[in-house]
Amino acid sequence: MAYVITDECIACGSCEDTCPDEAISEGEDKYVIDPKLCTDCGACADQCPVEAIVPGDDK
Repeated sequence: MAYVITDECIACGSCEDTCPDEAISEGEDKYVIDPKLCTDCGACADQCPVEAIVPGDDK
């Protein structure tokens, strides 16, 4: 289950540098997490100043 970035994202970029798997990149309006690269470590969620990163649905 990969983390996801919600619409609350303010595009500050703090999560991108925190990700040890380089799974986060800048999207059109907000940052996005590649679920194929995300290892569910949660480092990005801990770093987000607006709590816009949450665990995704387990599908």
